[in-house]
Amino acid sequence: MLLREVEYARPASVGDAVRLLAEHDGARALAGGQTLVNVMKARAASPDVLVDLNGLDELKGIELGPDGTLEIGAMTTYTEIVESAEARARPILGEVCAQIADIQVRNRGTIGGNVCSNDPSNHLPPLVVALGATMTILGSDGERSVPAEEFFLGVYMTAAGPGELLTKLTIPAGKGDGFASLPIGRDGTCIVNAAASLDGGALRVAIGCVDAVPVLVRPESTEDEAVRGAVRAAGLQPPDDVHASAEYRRHLAEVLAMRAVRAARERSS
Repeated sequence: MLLREVEYARPASVGDAVRLLAEHDGARALAGGQTLVNVMKARAASPDVLVDLNGLDELKGIELGPDGTLEIGAMTTYTEIVESAEARARPILGEVCAQIADIQVRNRGTIGGNVCSNDPSNHLPPLVVALGATMTILGSDGERSVPAEEFFLGVYMTAAGPGELLTKLTIPAGKGDGFASLPIGRDGTCIVNAAASLDGGALRVAIGCVDAVPVLVRPESTEDEAVRGAVRAAGLQPPDDVHASAEYRRHLAEVLAMRAVRAARERSS
């Protein structure tokens, strides 16, 4: 299906982008366009104005702080993360980005676009939740920071509201991370995925594709039974669809969470 007619704006600065988003009720930020354009073709979204962020170098790049903290601009592409020497401070980032779709999508798709679209089958929302990322959002009233577990509000809904823009993700240093998924089709869309982060005794596990937002659980230990019990205690109510039943998704959530935790445990040792 062809796109309906839409106005197009290419701001010269991040401030201009925020102003344009605030001025037009039906405005949407255009990052890589790998999700938004397809959603528009399906008429699931019909923005009046597209605010193209591709010329804004302020939103690109990866910086590694002396304490191991990573700051990743929202317009940084998957390929740039895969190839970045700085991002290897948390190698799971590049490993997961390398699993997304194909090279064409990875060259255009951005980390900010991925998390802001919050498609429940996306790879990165559960990963940034597990890693304990902080999202920086800029609006006409200024800048604010939101923990990743509070950023995702529902299907295609995030804490970056109308007139606001995600500018960067801040990811703390960590010792051991893991990711496991069951993809379907050639584009790598997941039936269920799980990410885990282990730092000292603190274990975070986030499960995707089982709810409208990533489900964060905190097992008491890295042992399989502790992980399985924490996932069961979350009371997951995933959907039934053509790809998998709710029962099968619950089973996968336990299995993939255990695999992600095992990988995190191995890396942290």
